[in-house]
Amino acid sequence: MKPARTKTPRKPPVKKGSQTSLKDPVGVYCRVRPLSLPEQECCIEVINNTTVQLHTPEGYRLNRNGDYKETQYSFKQVFGTHTTQKELFDVVANPLVDDLIHGKNGLLFTYGVTGSGKTHTMTGSPGEGGLLPRCLDMLFNSIGSFQAKRYVFKSNDRNSMDIQCEVDALLERQKREATPNPKTPSSKRQIDPEFADMINVQEFCKAEEVDEDSVYGVFVSYIEIYNNYIYDLLEEMPFDPIKPKWNSCSTPMRNTDFVPPQSKLLREDKNHNMYVAGCTEVEVKSTEEAFEVFWRGQKKRRIANTHLNHESSRSHSVFNIKLVQAPLDADGDNVLQEKEQITISQLSLVDLAGSERTNRTKAEGNRLREAGNINQSLMTLRACMEILRENQACGTSKMVPYRDSKLTHLFKNYFDGEGKVRLIVCVNPKAEDYEESLQVMRFAEVTQEVEVARPTDKAICGLTPGRRYRNQARAGPVGDEPLVSEVVLQSFPPLPSCELLDVNDEQTLPRLIEALERRHHLRQMMIDEFNKQSINFKALLQEFDNAVLNKENYIQGKLNEKEKVISGQKLEIERLEKKNKTLEYKVEILEKTTTIYEEDKRNLQQELETQNQKLQRQFSDKRRLEARLQGMVTETTMKWEKECERRVAAKQLEMQNKLWVKDEKLKQLKAIVTEPKTEKPERPSRERDREKVTQRSVSPPPVPNAPPIRLRHRRSRSAGDRWVDHKPATNLQTETVMQPHVPRAITVSVANEKALAKCEKYMLTHQELASDGEIETKLIKGDVYKTRGGGQSVQFTEIETLKQESPTSRKRRSSTGAPAQPDGTESEWTDVETRCSVAVEMRAGSQLGPGYQHHAQPKRKKP
Repeated sequence: MKPARTKTPRKPPVKKGSQTSLKDPVGVYCRVRPLSLPEQECCIEVINNTTVQLHTPEGYRLNRNGDYKETQYSFKQVFGTHTTQKELFDVVANPLVDDLIHGKNGLLFTYGVTGSGKTHTMTGSPGEGGLLPRCLDMLFNSIGSFQAKRYVFKSNDRNSMDIQCEVDALLERQKREATPNPKTPSSKRQIDPEFADMINVQEFCKAEEVDEDSVYGVFVSYIEIYNNYIYDLLEEMPFDPIKPKWNSCSTPMRNTDFVPPQSKLLREDKNHNMYVAGCTEVEVKSTEEAFEVFWRGQKKRRIANTHLNHESSRSHSVFNIKLVQAPLDADGDNVLQEKEQITISQLSLVDLAGSERTNRTKAEGNRLREAGNINQSLMTLRACMEILRENQACGTSKMVPYRDSKLTHLFKNYFDGEGKVRLIVCVNPKAEDYEESLQVMRFAEVTQEVEVARPTDKAICGLTPGRRYRNQARAGPVGDEPLVSEVVLQSFPPLPSCELLDVNDEQTLPRLIEALERRHHLRQMMIDEFNKQSINFKALLQEFDNAVLNKENYIQGKLNEKEKVISGQKLEIERLEKKNKTLEYKVEILEKTTTIYEEDKRNLQQELETQNQKLQRQFSDKRRLEARLQGMVTETTMKWEKECERRVAAKQLEMQNKLWVKDEKLKQLKAIVTEPKTEKPERPSRERDREKVTQRSVSPPPVPNAPPIRLRHRRSRSAGDRWVDHKPATNLQTETVMQPHVPRAITVSVANEKALAKCEKYMLTHQELASDGEIETKLIKGDVYKTRGGGQSVQFTEIETLKQESPTSRKRRSSTGAPAQPDGTESEWTDVETRCSVAVEMRAGSQLGPGYQHHAQPKRKKP
């Protein structure tokens, strides 16, 4: 593994879990309380020690058409109806107290519906203490002999602690004893029998590996969150004799009542931890003192009688246990007077008010408003858990709404910072609480997926461990062993009795003088011996000093040699470090080069795949284009073949028409030549000729007195398909003999999608004014195609033009070919030409007028 490169150290963030720190999920436990009555229907069943199952009650099955649904929920551990408080404490709260003693924070919730046993779990009952008294008992059992004297630690208003010397603490103790404070408990006070059984824990519990070189101080505080306001339950309110209070009967109460408490504000300290400003913190020295403080605040907590619970908590209560520890000095006698060495850890025990539905509790007035605020704060807690889970699972950074509720805002630092969080879900298995229990289970399921940064171990102060007991052991034997003077006095002979019985007693004084002389002689001998021993001891000391000096010189020489070796090794280490850095730099360059090459390789591979796909698409397009061109070539070939056939037929028709015209002229000329000239023929009127136009045909001329020829409509070239005949309303009726006629056509004035969907062909009749002033009609034809989106589109294929001309606009052929008669009358030949020109008006072919060619040759269909 490549060693990490040295970087410039930066200041670590204050009291915030780093991104790389380990995280633990919130520990969620479930406790099932027993049923009040054995005959009640149960909807919750404990499957094993980690799973519970919810059954749909009978009433809900009837309302939901017999839908029977079973849902299982998993927890870290499930405690059944026969679980004792000791078993619950050992699993849930014992690790939190152990972390508290080792300088880590902890948070414990009890959550559930009204009447599910939350307060019983937290506080307990007579003879069976709950989690709170057991936590206090374990704490004081562990630090009892290491507690600092009272007032050595002193709390301030900035959520931190000050430390005082022994003298200042003594003066403050004397001052407090002179003016007793009711909120400061006394260890000499008799235990209140009301809660004596709750704190009488039979099982002894103690934390292991307690730091013996530190002193400890315990401070407790108790608050409640009522209607989203924070109140201090340990605050002693002063009397207000001026402002009276009124009871429900509208009569003034005694003026000795307390003034209503003022709500507290949340503040943020320098470590970004939230705390209640101005909250009362009481220093306690035993379990009895701490629980007495708790019980005093518990009496002030708001509890009301509801339809579901006779003693229903109307507020969230928070009991804080703050443990302050500071190391002893180097001698192990006094507390180290350095504020930076103080470690503060806190355990918060939270008893949440139960969620409830107002239609079940029958709440009204204040109870209804309390229930609304309780449910609102619990909903905010759920919303925070859901957003925290989403941010951690999806990597998002949504804002968590901590500030929407005082409850979540107070414990914000536990979820954003460090600490261990535990949640005990209390459930009542009765069928009436099924829906509420279902919501509680869903909240627990979400909470289990939230992770909290694991708390770090406290820093070591750097002093020698074991200094407390080492100094005590050093001082202990000195007080037990006898002094040297006592040993010397015991070695002297005992003095005789000095009592003089009478005046003539001559034995007592001589015996006393003799004993004193022996003692003096013995003392002189001991002095001489002591002098000799002192001389010998000095010589020994001198020898020992010489030996020590020699050893020091030897050791110094060895040290110098070792230092030279170490210097050489340091130089070698520096050389190796430089070489290592160089190799690391080369490796880093090679890694970057490899990364660049790999990236280029991936890009080239992607480009190659893209080019392959592009070539495949081009190949496919080429094949489709070839097929399309082949079809177009075939279609064009057939089209031109038919066009050639059509043109040949048209040319033949034109030639036949010309031959017929010539035959007609010859016949008329023959008739004029052969008929007798009795009278001058009358010149035909052009107006009459224009109104009465003879029908032309390729057949021989009709015989006289033949029946009239039926007018024929012009047929379209594509009469076999279904057509949309689009004739705008602005078109004029031409009243010509030959009219475009399409069978099976839907005639519309405005094109619409419905008509186009039924037909395959489309024809638009468009009229415009030609350059000679005549009306020119264009028939624009096209094919109808269905589009991919479900509509229709028209692709125009050809245009037919129909043009109407007036005979008066043409020049007579005889105008230049025959001269005028001298008498001003036209010749017969001119009259014949005029009649012939009238007869051949609107003839077929390129010389006779538009549209006639299509009458003889039908429209060619596409293959």
